[in-house]
Amino acid sequence: MVTKLKLKTKFKFVPFSKKQLQVMTWWTPESPYHDKDTIIADGSVRAGKTVVMSLSYVIWAMSNFSEMNFGMAGKTIGSLRRNVITPLTTMLQSEGFMVRDRRTDNYIEITRNGITNYFYLFGGKDEKSYQLVQGLTAAGFFFDEVVLMPESFVNQCTSRVSVYKGKTWFNGNPEGPYHWFKQNWIDQLKEKNAIRIHFLMKDNPSLSKKVIDRYERAYSGVFYQRYIRGQWVVSEGVIYALFDKKSMVIDLPDDTRFEKNWVSADYGTQNATVFLRWSLYKDVWYCTDEYYYSGRESKHDKTDSELREDLDDFYERNHMSKSVQIILDPAAASFKKELTRNGYFVKRAKNDVVNGIRATMSAMDTGKIKFSSKCKNLFKEMNAYIWDTKAADRGEDKPVKEHDHAEDAMRYFVYTILENKSGFVAW
Repeated sequence: MVTKLKLKTKFKFVPFSKKQLQVMTWWTPESPYHDKDTIIADGSVRAGKTVVMSLSYVIWAMSNFSEMNFGMAGKTIGSLRRNVITPLTTMLQSEGFMVRDRRTDNYIEITRNGITNYFYLFGGKDEKSYQLVQGLTAAGFFFDEVVLMPESFVNQCTSRVSVYKGKTWFNGNPEGPYHWFKQNWIDQLKEKNAIRIHFLMKDNPSLSKKVIDRYERAYSGVFYQRYIRGQWVVSEGVIYALFDKKSMVIDLPDDTRFEKNWVSADYGTQNATVFLRWSLYKDVWYCTDEYYYSGRESKHDKTDSELREDLDDFYERNHMSKSVQIILDPAAASFKKELTRNGYFVKRAKNDVVNGIRATMSAMDTGKIKFSSKCKNLFKEMNAYIWDTKAADRGEDKPVKEHDHAEDAMRYFVYTILENKSGFVAW
């Protein structure tokens, strides 16, 4: 299928910042960096990296080659189209380029002034993704959010850039300092013959101070250091170190009239099963009650039926009807069947661990969630829920799989219900 992408709105360019201009011109003959093979743009979120990198990439390709193949990669083809291709198309059409989308074969055809080049789209979501790139001969490759891709995929892509004067373009936000991309590319700029431009939000002239302040409030801890300050820092220590009982634990009067209720649950057989009640009052969600049962600690594993009966009691003591939905661990298939068979409305939890932790930290820090003193097991786990240092040494962000059952139930609620599409905590 061939789709000629029509211009719907003319892209409104604002004057480029100094760093954006560097990206736009680094490859030109007048630039002292024109002989570099690679550009890396890393740093904070919303810093204007993706827009200017993708535009510069295409202009470079169209200025130096004709009838050549190029690669463009994202975590998935869907995210690449959404985050890069759609805004890029609007920009290109505003500047007189013709863009045809060959969706069947996953490439876009770009033409201007009699010159045409072909940009193939790839998703680098797992270790098998490298197989999709085999056989391609490319004059250049662009990577959006490269830190989310496996090294094998990126290595295969860069090896396909075999045309004379070909270049590679990397764009992304920081992770840990032992991430393979940090060690193999950013720490080896000279060996890779690369230029690195480090961005902060202030380098994006389209952002107002109000928007920058809003983004700064959206992150805490290690995520603030990475996504706001643009630092490659390790995740270490207690994950919810910002938790403060004095300011975050509030017992509301028993007769408080809540606007909404949810229940979030983490399910286990030998591991603990947890139910948390979440209630909305004056724009704040309160964790007002918990249920915690560990088969390992009690020396008795409860059946799904027994746990459902405990959930019945939990709803009854909280004066909730079964119309209050329960957000359930997505792996709990048998328990879901037990609940739906007995009249509960079950919502599948979003189970992205690291992004869920980030969202939960933000919700705590901005006062969107608070807790009742009844949540004793949640507090106990919070003091012991830590980052995995061995995983950090491999460049990965992972919590230790211990003391995490109430933490998972909390994360399910925040990331499934409070996290909106723009990445901010909402309610």
